Amino acid sequence: MIITMMVIMNQSEETGSMEVEDAMDKELVPVEENAEVQEKLDEIEKINLENEYSPKEREWLTSGPFQIDRSEYVLGEKIFLRINGISYDEKGQIVFLRPLNSSHYSVYWTIPFDGAERPAFNYYLEPQLSKIKGYCSVEDFIGDWRVVFRGTDYPNLEFKITEDILPGEEDSYESVC
Repeated sequence: MIITMMVIMNQSEETGSMEVEDAMDKELVPVEENAEVQEKLDEIEKINLENEYSPKEREWLTSGPFQIDRSEYVLGEKIFLRINGISYDEKGQIVFLRPLNSSHYSVYWTIPFDGAERPAFNYYLEPQLSKIKGYCSVEDFIGDWRVVFRGTDYPNLEFKITEDILPGEEDSYESVC
């Protein structure tokens, strides 16, 4: 830290005079390093270097007025759904289907839409483990997903969730069942 101007004053009781020290542009150095804090900072830096993560560029896969931001996600990344320009008479459901195997899917999440109520909106979705819903491990999410637009003729969108986990989110993807 640099202090632009610091003045230290000492008053002498004997003379009634005052000394002024000009400490312009002097660097303040902490008297004592906190080893515990430094150790934690070093650990964080090491983890960041090991997990050099950078999200994939947004691609905006499009089907009619519906868009998702990427074709591939890692566990812990949010899937961004953008809806813009639904016709007044369009009504239906956006259905996210997770893979069960190479040929079958299961409904993960359903989002209703009605152009008469809201012609445009955004939605974030992040697949999360849930013992109650039966999503026990990362294997329940890894693979090729589909987004189906029920009540419309728009083609499906497809994306993939990989086995990689967003750095810092590892604890969120430990098996829960």
